[in-house]
Amino acid sequence: MEKPAQPRLVLLLVFFIYGVSPVISDGSDHRYKVGEDVPLYANKVGPFHNPSETYRYFDLPFCSSAPVKEKKEALGEVLNGDRLVTAPYRLEFLGEKNSQVACRKRLSREDVAQFRHVISKDYYFQMYYDDLPIWGFLGKVVKDGKSDPSHYKYYLFNHLQFEIFYNKDRVIEIIVRTDQSFLLDLTEDKEVQVDFIYTVRWKETEIPFEKRMEKYSLASSMPHHLEIHWFSIINSCVTVLLLTGFLATILMRVLKNDFVKYSHDEEAADDQEETGWKLLHGDVFRFPKHKSLLAAALGSGTQLFTLAVFIFMLALVGVFYPYNRGALFTALVVIYALTSGIAGYTASSFYCQLEGTNWVRNVMLTGSLFCGPLLLTFSFLNTVAIAYQATAALPFGTIVVIFLIWALVTSPLLILGGIAGKNRKSEFQAPCRTTKYPREIPPMRWYRRTLPQMAMAGFLPFSAIYIELYYIFASVWGHRIYTIYSILSIVFLILVIVTAFITVALTYFQLAAEDHEWWWRSLLCGGSTGLFVYAYCLYYYYARSDMSGFMQTSFFFGYMACICYGFFLMLGAVGFRASLFFVRHIYRSIKCE
Repeated sequence: MEKPAQPRLVLLLVFFIYGVSPVISDGSDHRYKVGEDVPLYANKVGPFHNPSETYRYFDLPFCSSAPVKEKKEALGEVLNGDRLVTAPYRLEFLGEKNSQVACRKRLSREDVAQFRHVISKDYYFQMYYDDLPIWGFLGKVVKDGKSDPSHYKYYLFNHLQFEIFYNKDRVIEIIVRTDQSFLLDLTEDKEVQVDFIYTVRWKETEIPFEKRMEKYSLASSMPHHLEIHWFSIINSCVTVLLLTGFLATILMRVLKNDFVKYSHDEEAADDQEETGWKLLHGDVFRFPKHKSLLAAALGSGTQLFTLAVFIFMLALVGVFYPYNRGALFTALVVIYALTSGIAGYTASSFYCQLEGTNWVRNVMLTGSLFCGPLLLTFSFLNTVAIAYQATAALPFGTIVVIFLIWALVTSPLLILGGIAGKNRKSEFQAPCRTTKYPREIPPMRWYRRTLPQMAMAGFLPFSAIYIELYYIFASVWGHRIYTIYSILSIVFLILVIVTAFITVALTYFQLAAEDHEWWWRSLLCGGSTGLFVYAYCLYYYYARSDMSGFMQTSFFFGYMACICYGFFLMLGAVGFRASLFFVRHIYRSIKCE
């Protein structure tokens, strides 16, 4: 009964590979003969300060001399909001043109008002010429020192100047400029005739085809940028060294004294009343409440950590070069689907170790713990995008493809992982036996409670990454290019190390205060950095960006909430694993009755 499903799975994976390959490969098929048409695609238009609010190029009243054809796009391109169509300009290889009319159109009063509105919002256009990105603004507003918008003058750029560089039979670089001497005055609310004109100039260059994308990468590798990035690395390393030194001098010295006190003399230990964390040996491995939810969070966090590692590996080998349309989104979807078995296995095996019985419900909870909130957020934001008629609204066919991924890849692997974890049948490795009745936890001071501990645990890891966060935000929610993945990988490694160390330290202090309920506390403290990142979102939106409008605000805070929630689960799993290892180690080193 399983054979008919296998070809569909293979075809689906081939579809993904096909969707990625044209984007990743910058191969040798970009060779042209003199006079041959080189593909120029108009992608989208939108307000410069609202990166999520983009629309189709011909949603504005542009004209075209030939029928507009849509380019077939890969899954990642659609998720990225790309909607490529043939542009109204023809740029043949080595074909120079001087002020040639691409098309002409009579703009109605409604068209003039629409152009005037988008010019006032700083709309830009994006095109791709032989897979090279080009941008430009649609027009400009002349204020002449006047404060009343009704006295402003609005001009549309109707003459584009293309300067193209070539090396033998290949296109290397393209630059587009707007001719300031060709301006169409749209200030008055009346019909107007417009000619869309363009000029093409070709120049030879010695830059090889293989290095034509380097100029975009170098934009984020300027010396002053690198200085800031390395300052971020040094700041993070100092944080790690201070934290490591703190643990080495304080924790290990205290633990050493504890071991000597507890193990020096068995008779003296019998006569001496136990204190501190040693007192909790009968309760420290008592299984926590809501163990199914804890196991599901651990499984989801482990899957997201694996996803992050694979993404960094692909980035380091050069897959995500600048303007590689949709490659990151395609990789995220495919790798998340293929790693769902890790989530099922981790959650189910840990849940069964905690003597859980309903492993099927646990696997279902694991599968919906991250995807559930993401689905609800996507449904709301996609509805908003549909209402705005923006390119961020996914077509029905793309939604069906994503559902098929979930139904044919993600869910089966999740279930198979859950079955494998259930059949592992390994017992929880506890060095000490758990007593029948739980020990009463003494009253704690306010700073030893969960929320203050989460604040302390999240601040240090966040301080190690906050400088790099600005560049990431400026890239994802702006137009800055980010390509220094090696530095980002180091920062991610430091983040993981700091999270593990600070969670272990707080777990020790919790046990020293005779509080044995460390299971959930370690996960919450480890993941609390995600809350700090979301707080940074508020600061970035209001202080460092010019984003505005309901759609852009919804997209920014909605999807950042999902990303920060994923951070919470991923770092929570890291903190919990580190604390579990630490607790097992210290209680294995003493004599437990």
